[in-house]
Amino acid sequence: MTPFPETTPGALAGLKVLDLSRVLAGPWCTQILADLGADVVKIERPGAGDDTRHWGPPFLKDENGNDTTQASYFTACNRNKRSVTIDMATEDGQQLIRQMALQADVVVENFKVGGLAQYGLDHESLRALNPRLIYCSVTGFGQDGPYAERAGYDLMVQAMTGMMSITGRPDSEPGGGGLRVGVALIDLFTGVYASSAILAALNVRHSTGQGQHIDMALLDVGMAILANQAAGFLATGQAPTRQGNSHPSLAPYQDFPTLDGAMLLAIGNDGQFARFCAAAGQLQWAQDERFATNTLRVKHRAVLIPAMEAVTRTRTTADWIALLEDKAVPCGPINDIAQAFDDAQVQARGLRVEQPRWPAGEVGDGVARIAGVASPLRLSATPPVLRYAPPALGQHTDEVLRELGLDAAHIAALRASGVL
Repeated sequence: MTPFPETTPGALAGLKVLDLSRVLAGPWCTQILADLGADVVKIERPGAGDDTRHWGPPFLKDENGNDTTQASYFTACNRNKRSVTIDMATEDGQQLIRQMALQADVVVENFKVGGLAQYGLDHESLRALNPRLIYCSVTGFGQDGPYAERAGYDLMVQAMTGMMSITGRPDSEPGGGGLRVGVALIDLFTGVYASSAILAALNVRHSTGQGQHIDMALLDVGMAILANQAAGFLATGQAPTRQGNSHPSLAPYQDFPTLDGAMLLAIGNDGQFARFCAAAGQLQWAQDERFATNTLRVKHRAVLIPAMEAVTRTRTTADWIALLEDKAVPCGPINDIAQAFDDAQVQARGLRVEQPRWPAGEVGDGVARIAGVASPLRLSATPPVLRYAPPALGQHTDEVLRELGLDAAHIAALRASGVL
């Protein structure tokens, strides 16, 4: 990501996004748009802000290396946004947000179904003011159906969709039982799908001049990303089960013990298997009719995998990686996150980025710089840009309100009355 937005405008430069969302799915969506150059204004509660500002530990450090009260969770999904504090429960606050919506291209919100109607900030109300507005609602279960009124959280949806039934060790093994994925995968995918839907709606608006309502549900996304596991069930009627790190349709495709730990071997075709066997000095496996094809290897994995494990234990992880690297056999370490950031390829791709929170050099809240993970979107002509670090609460309130036409006296009055 380039730190020079003034000379490299993003692909979505000029797009205005009003972000009324909190926690992860909505903010992940708007961060994608922001990284691509959109001007994203995040509305937060005065004095409290997004819930994730308080979801710690871990916390951000001050310039002396001490914990602040600001959770690092917030920084994962709020880069490149401007933070404005407005109390939308007040009439003046609602009017300010409506003014912003008049100038916006996109609104993203994740309130409960109908929750913004009481403030006059729901889709129908804002569309009446701005017919070009693209309004994206993110909920747990969608705008209709018997669960529409329920609150929905990633963990709950992972359980409901069957994601946890295919994640973890089998019940028969030590540590067996359903597990959640290590990050809020469904929230994250919902944010990615939502950003795609918004871009699609923008393309339609180019020809129609009209915005539309986007209904994003964690449940829908959770079912969609079951992918091949759902396809297998729909084809056979048999629900897949947990099988640890092995693959239901490929073998060998899992973790293997080594002399000093473990490695990941991901063999996806017969040629790769034959090359592995040759490198490992086990040509008889490639010649064994039980292992001649992937389908046969899956059928006979109970024989193949223990035999392979006996051999993989004879070399270190690094030795196996070095041995297989030029054989086009996918093999790699099982890193922790610290090791992942130390990886040469991760470093070469610049995947750790660091930004000053206060560009002018002042440290208004004790946090001088914030590290994060670079956007994975690589556009040759209009790459993602770094403009703002994840903001302090209300850091840009005065700036954004001045852009709306409010003078200093008006802003001071709103602040004194508790609207800001």
